[in-house]
Amino acid sequence: MSNQAIDHYAERVDDDDGDRFSDAIRLLLLIAAVSGPLNEPEKLNAPRDAVAVLRAEGRLQKLDFWLRNPDYLAHELLNDYEREEEPINLELASSILDSDEPEICSIPMLRYLFGAFEYIDQAMSILAAPRLVLVVPRRTANRVLQDNYYLTAKGRAVADQATKQFPVLAWYTERAHLVQALAEATGHTVLALRKRQYLQRDYAQTPLNEPIPSIANHARARLARLRAEAEEDVA
Repeated sequence: MSNQAIDHYAERVDDDDGDRFSDAIRLLLLIAAVSGPLNEPEKLNAPRDAVAVLRAEGRLQKLDFWLRNPDYLAHELLNDYEREEEPINLELASSILDSDEPEICSIPMLRYLFGAFEYIDQAMSILAAPRLVLVVPRRTANRVLQDNYYLTAKGRAVADQATKQFPVLAWYTERAHLVQALAEATGHTVLALRKRQYLQRDYAQTPLNEPIPSIANHARARLARLRAEAEEDVA
């Protein structure tokens, strides 16, 4: 992926038009931030230039939902704050909800049977052509068990370059690391992430094949209440 291509994305990053290139660079930054090291069996079968892997499309979809919907990410941080009473979670949620991030950075997703979902084949093909991310199915004799997403050394370099060169892209990497921390606290399995997202009422009650609605107003009202309670405790 050339500098000209990254320049093109940086100019369009705030567009919400389903542009495939925008989806591709967002997914590259997400995979670069959340993918983990290859285990020994994977090293034997992974692409030769792979440096990290994200396992299962379902997991990628769940993490992408939080990246694309800052209001839902903030909602989960408030959940963690109420459960663990760690001030940092309140501060992180505040940094999202005190800004217009939930409005200008939102990229809605549809709810399918197993939660938020979007077809990503075209975006992944953009990443696969220059060998930035390679999709390798793990299969039995009869069926595909899951798709694994291998980040290559070239993909890592392009993600690092894009983040350093364009602050607007650095935001995606910063939020992706926050999403990763949330996933680690939840459990890495697709089922654990799905269960957590379905605990949010607006998400769970969205009709099938309809956009999952914003909860920014609800999250901001909740933030105000929790702040007031925290101030009372200090007083």
